[in-house]
Amino acid sequence: MNAVLRVAALGFSQLVAIALLLFIPAGTFNYWQGWAFLAVFALTAWFPSIYLQITNPVVLQRRMRSGPIAEARAVQKMVMLGLYGSLVAICVVSALDHRFDWSSVPVPLCVLGNLLAGSGLVVTVMVAVQNTYASTTVQVETGQTVVSTGLYGLVRHPMYTGNVLILVGLPLALGSFWALAFVMPGVAVLAARIHDEEKLLGDELAGYREYTQKVRSRLIPYMW
Repeated sequence: MNAVLRVAALGFSQLVAIALLLFIPAGTFNYWQGWAFLAVFALTAWFPSIYLQITNPVVLQRRMRSGPIAEARAVQKMVMLGLYGSLVAICVVSALDHRFDWSSVPVPLCVLGNLLAGSGLVVTVMVAVQNTYASTTVQVETGQTVVSTGLYGLVRHPMYTGNVLILVGLPLALGSFWALAFVMPGVAVLAARIHDEEKLLGDELAGYREYTQKVRSRLIPYMW
């Protein structure tokens, strides 16, 4: 039970951190797009994390080891700094956009953005369930095997596909066209992460090179 409470507390702290990134730059709590995204985050990331802690705590622990500090490879530390920086910039610029009325995103597009971002968060949870070795850090563990079914039958890096959905959906969900400028830098650092990760997997994970011949798409089905 203590572990479940810790996960619940961590998820709440993430909600608070996102709220600070949104409402402080916005200068107001009257920002419905911000509240809507917080609700989506709670439903698709916070509550599923609590469920995973109850049903499969090992999987959740791998998923929670994330960020530049957790990475062992220098290039991955830089990549994660770039990805986190893009997400923070999207939140802050979206909030400033709301404050100074730089752009006006129609409500249907805000709803679409929430659907995309929520779908991305759900995909990251599904990846953790389908691949018990899935981790937010680049590594190969003892006994790890190649997973080629489920989402891994569509693309080789479905967790990053989920990240792309979040990157694309977040600015729209938060009501900002200007924040879309940070989507491509985020996707670019994900592409760099994939290139470096595949070198490691090809060298250290048995059967991975054969898997790449079976599943050609890295990030987006039938495109790349």
